[in-house]
Amino acid sequence: MKLRLIVSFALILFFSSEVFASNVKVDYATVIDAEPILKTIRVSTPRQECWEEEIADYYRYDDHPYASNGHRGVSTLVGGVVGGAIGNAVGHRKRNRQVGAVVGAVLGAVIGNAYGLEKHHDHQTVSYSFQERCRVIEEFHVEERIVGYNVRYRYGNVTYSTRTEVDPGDTIKVRIAISPII
Repeated sequence: MKLRLIVSFALILFFSSEVFASNVKVDYATVIDAEPILKTIRVSTPRQECWEEEIADYYRYDDHPYASNGHRGVSTLVGGVVGGAIGNAVGHRKRNRQVGAVVGAVLGAVIGNAYGLEKHHDHQTVSYSFQERCRVIEEFHVEERIVGYNVRYRYGNVTYSTRTEVDPGDTIKVRIAISPII
């Protein structure tokens, strides 16, 4: 039942379009005026801006790949020898000199190690390098664009108007449909 209905509807449309098509004629009308329709729009133009920036890289001496802990060992050794010599010189008897030398050596080594550790931790090396930095800047400007045309045309002795997307030129195609008034 549904199939018959669909086929009948399709046949009606086919024959009515055939009848309608036979009553339609195409002709050309003379364009009197085609005035552009302008629209003001804001246009964004992205632009990349780049520059070279100097970058300072700070690192401690101990972090440097060529650094060694040998300097701290030298400070400890020198501190121990100097402390031992002073401790030995301060003592009056043999036993006091031995105790003074040991205590002086230990204290001198501790002071020397602390001095070497502090000296190398405070020592920073700075290297500079250049790195390219970029950012995108949006630049805006206003422009007018044609979005269509208001067209006035004449067919026979009658003037008509319409709107088109493109400039039609000197003539415009018109459809003339003839049908009886019943």
